Amino acid sequence: MKIVVIGASGDVGRSVADELSRGGNHEIIRVGRTRGDRQVDITSDESVATLFEQIGQTDAIIVAAGNVILAPIDKMTASAFDKGLQDKLLGQVRVALVGQHYLNDGGSITLTSGIAVDDPIAQGAHAAASNAGIEGFVRAAACDLPRGIRINAVSPTVLTESMDRFGPFFPGYESVSAARVAMAYRRSVEGVHSGRVYRVGH
Repeated sequence: MKIVVIGASGDVGRSVADELSRGGNHEIIRVGRTRGDRQVDITSDESVATLFEQIGQTDAIIVAAGNVILAPIDKMTASAFDKGLQDKLLGQVRVALVGQHYLNDGGSITLTSGIAVDDPIAQGAHAAASNAGIEGFVRAAACDLPRGIRINAVSPTVLTESMDRFGPFFPGYESVSAARVAMAYRRSVEGVHSGRVYRVGH
């Protein structure tokens, strides 16, 4: 399969690309904001369209990119909230909406949500809203996608590799390795499900 991994320089995306590279059965195109085989800004319609025009037809699209805003609700503004939505939520939706037209029949899309939708954390209102939007989109889009195209999401808990940065937001949580999370993306790409949310570590 030809697989596009967006966010391939991050903790999750790098592990996903490495996992799917094993065995040599797939061609992996690593995409980042500033690094990788290709670059893309998922907050820009033009940038996403250009990416897929350059890549052409593909078999699977994975998005492990998009930032959330962690901030106290009494400090949050509507403009900041919207900026975050453009990245984490609408950025992933944008890739799905554009990318579907470049998928071969029976292709797949895999997006990324996170534990905050099920288990809210302090300063996590934006994360919860973004993740809930992604999961809702996946479930509904699965009902409409043509040509046997599938769509799923992976929802990991906090990563072991990210505990130095995000550990204070997840006191008492058991982390999971990025390598373990990557297996859920393989399940989405190589499996048969659609409209699923694969939860890892929660």
